Amino acid sequence: MVRIAVVGAGIGGLAVTAFLSRDGHDVHVFESATALGEVGAGIQISPNGARVLAELGALENLRDVGVRPTRVVLRRWDDDRELNVMPLGEMAERRWGLPYFNVYRPDMIDLLARLSGDATFHFGAKVTDLRVDSEQPTLTTTGRGVEGFDLIIGADGIHSTVRRALHGDLPTRFRNLVAYRALVPRNAVPDLPMEVTNRLGPGGHVVSYFVGKQARYLNLVCISDDPDWDTESWNEPGDPNVLRQRYAEWSPSVRRILANVESNVFRWALHDREPLASWSRGAVTLLGDACHPMVPFMAQGACQALEDASALAHSLRSTSSTIDALATYESVRKDRTSTIQGRSFLNATTFHLPDGEQQQARDAAFSTTETDAALARFDWLYAR
Repeated sequence: MVRIAVVGAGIGGLAVTAFLSRDGHDVHVFESATALGEVGAGIQISPNGARVLAELGALENLRDVGVRPTRVVLRRWDDDRELNVMPLGEMAERRWGLPYFNVYRPDMIDLLARLSGDATFHFGAKVTDLRVDSEQPTLTTTGRGVEGFDLIIGADGIHSTVRRALHGDLPTRFRNLVAYRALVPRNAVPDLPMEVTNRLGPGGHVVSYFVGKQARYLNLVCISDDPDWDTESWNEPGDPNVLRQRYAEWSPSVRRILANVESNVFRWALHDREPLASWSRGAVTLLGDACHPMVPFMAQGACQALEDASALAHSLRSTSSTIDALATYESVRKDRTSTIQGRSFLNATTFHLPDGEQQQARDAAFSTTETDAALARFDWLYAR
């Protein structure tokens, strides 16, 4: 049995806790918040992420809380014309082995927390010091003092304290993009189909899909180019009227959705980081946004954290040496996550092209893509 500290109780931290607790380790989770909780937002769990939950025996739990969209549709911003359709449902499940889900984020946190087994949770435990270069790494937290562990895993997000201890206080990279998010009750937009819709426009795009049990909310995310506001926070209030004004020239369906956004609008500036040369030092490593934060234009943030958790657990099972296991974990994961980080940001350029010849060429390329080709583009990502 290995004594392990997991710093952070988000999706990645809870997933790795579930794996390691199931494998018989003594897992301690340190969370600075006073209780488990997540912002009310939607996430997409593509088949590669669903595969990790299936490993944990939680696929039926995911079916209970998730919405299965029928397709992913790219549309024009002004008239909702379909540019490209990727069918999901049975066709995608046959191709990639597992379904595609939209999930209400608090439901995912609850699902993973129920898989934590005998892990011990320490809430209100903020990390104040981390010593890496000793025979056994130590963690100092508020209320508990100094403790030694055989392995420390930093799953504490883009502003990770563990990452800072390993690599110094390097700034995040603001991508000159701002996102607004809101939840719209389904009964306000009852005629919208059960699909993931991405409307592409000049200087912005709008994503919408249903989440929650019985698909009770439409999750809405509106992203626009904005170099002037760079606050990275999930809890910064946004003004619904500003949002409506920004998209006042967009399609009638976008305006109708926004007309039903009354409160609980939040905005956040989109940041990521340069890929790290190394994720680990000694018996300390990183996971999820702590090591590879990415902008959300491939809908892979949660799924890559889940993949990290699975890969780290597999690596620890494969050897009695923690150092060797961390080297294997990093070798399996680093190139893939770096690729996804880069491609995610490139999508912003593609999605946000101004009106004109480049945008017309993009639309024509999307419109002439056959169904099988649309699916094949994601084999490398979803079939893994």
